[in-house]
Amino acid sequence: MSNIRPIITVIAVLLWTAMLVPVQVTILLFFKQHRYCIPQIFHTGLCWLMRVKVIVSGEIETQRPTLFVINHISWLDIPVIGKIMQGSFVAKKEVEGYPLVGAISKLQQTIFIERTRPAIKGHKGEMQEHLENGDNLFLFPEGTSSNGIIIQNFKSAYFGLAEREINGRHLMVQPVTIAYSRLNGIPLTRGTMGIVAWVGDEELLGHVWSLLKRGTITAELRFHKPVTIDDYDSRKTMASDCQLTIAKSLSRALTGREEP
Repeated sequence: MSNIRPIITVIAVLLWTAMLVPVQVTILLFFKQHRYCIPQIFHTGLCWLMRVKVIVSGEIETQRPTLFVINHISWLDIPVIGKIMQGSFVAKKEVEGYPLVGAISKLQQTIFIERTRPAIKGHKGEMQEHLENGDNLFLFPEGTSSNGIIIQNFKSAYFGLAEREINGRHLMVQPVTIAYSRLNGIPLTRGTMGIVAWVGDEELLGHVWSLLKRGTITAELRFHKPVTIDDYDSRKTMASDCQLTIAKSLSRALTGREEP
């Protein structure tokens, strides 16, 4: 019996995907100015099908383009973020080769990059092109996922975009905390966070299947004060400050505290 719900969920997700992919392809071919509408609808549906409740706090920066820098915990981050905002994700190159996931990611205009410093610099032109078109970018500056409790160091190379001018001004950067705080209404702890957090070399499909059997997940997105490189003496300082802001917020979220 425990496998019936995830089987139904997987079938529903596949049908939902099959419905929307042709629509998105058509939009990309003929109505590209609306290219982020279907992905947002798609992610909203995924969250509903997978029983993910998303709670938003703080003000979302409306100036376009904005670079949203977000801590990374799980594959589940993508639909949670995609439900709330429109834009392109910056993902590791390996995602492009994932069956089905890679193809869907391309339809959302995802930018795939290697995680080495030289490769990050090499992709700045592609990212800047998106920004100059007015597209928001969603960036995970840890470069990999964490355990959902402790944030890994933000790589300052990812903040090189903030040093460039977009349409005559420095790019707006908004730190965002993503936190998974509850499972079926019960607070997640260090011992149970692995149900959601996808780290290391854990097999993706196995983790997805395990999560779908568990129940309702509460995800929080906490939006912090936007900044620009003008507020700092270097991109390294900017990266450190954004990391500290998000780390403090993650701790508050996991202990049920509001932002000050």
